[in-house]
Amino acid sequence: MPEPVIPPPPPARAGAADATCRVVQIPGDDFVMGNDRRDGDRPAHRVWIDPFRLDPHAVSNGRFAAFVTATGHVTDAERYGWSFVFGGLLPDDFPPTRAVAGAPWWRQVHGAAWNHPEGPQSDLAGRADHPVVHVSWNDAMAFCTWSRTRLPTEAEWEFAARGGLARQPFPWGSDLEPGGRHRMNVFQGRFPGHNTCADGFAGTAPVHAFPPNGYGLHNVTGNVWEWCADWFDPGYYARSPARNPTGGPHGAYRVIRGGSYLCHASYCDRYRVDARNASEPDSSTGNTGFRVALDERDHQ
Repeated sequence: MPEPVIPPPPPARAGAADATCRVVQIPGDDFVMGNDRRDGDRPAHRVWIDPFRLDPHAVSNGRFAAFVTATGHVTDAERYGWSFVFGGLLPDDFPPTRAVAGAPWWRQVHGAAWNHPEGPQSDLAGRADHPVVHVSWNDAMAFCTWSRTRLPTEAEWEFAARGGLARQPFPWGSDLEPGGRHRMNVFQGRFPGHNTCADGFAGTAPVHAFPPNGYGLHNVTGNVWEWCADWFDPGYYARSPARNPTGGPHGAYRVIRGGSYLCHASYCDRYRVDARNASEPDSSTGNTGFRVALDERDHQ
């Protein structure tokens, strides 16, 4: 199979039509959001979402490259000079670097950025159609400004990720691997030291990998965490408005959703559509990306 080609850069500012060609209709309806299993994810509560449009794919390296070429944007990881990389993706002879306390599989790698995902010795060859990573919430917002899109709210994200299924943990139903088939890119084997790659991937997978959910969305669980618009508040669900909630007015962290290629039942099962997580808005890692949304009126 030939390697995907990074598309040529668009004009310096993309129009709404450029973004709209990549979004699908998400109908308005109510649904039960969250779960009663775990603090931060509870209580399960009913929410109404107005119709909107959402990208069927996470933003790819190719699309982000077009944005950078058009605008000259410098990501937070590039400004800081480093980002977090999963140690299992580094070469065996990679020099020792600082690890994260309590999560030693995360390594501080100088020179790691969206275009060098595992550090200066790596590049995007063969990965134009993989999701961009090492992008902060700030970087995602800059892309949205350029493309005249926005990040989905957390409630919109969960409603869309469910694909029309009610009270199911995964976009396809209740089983992690229905009929023994892998339906998302997560860690198999013994975390963190032995990944069997039974789903076909050690790191990121192409944005169109695995079958879509009922709304035509690919990889809403596994592969990469996805930034949402909301500030994260672990107690927000208890007081969330019943219609189009947008999160608290302030905070220290922004919501991320969907899990990543590093999720494993032994320590993290937040690859469920009803699970929440959060990260600082200027933080970047090798397993966090985003997808974009449009209001319904922006399609007119």
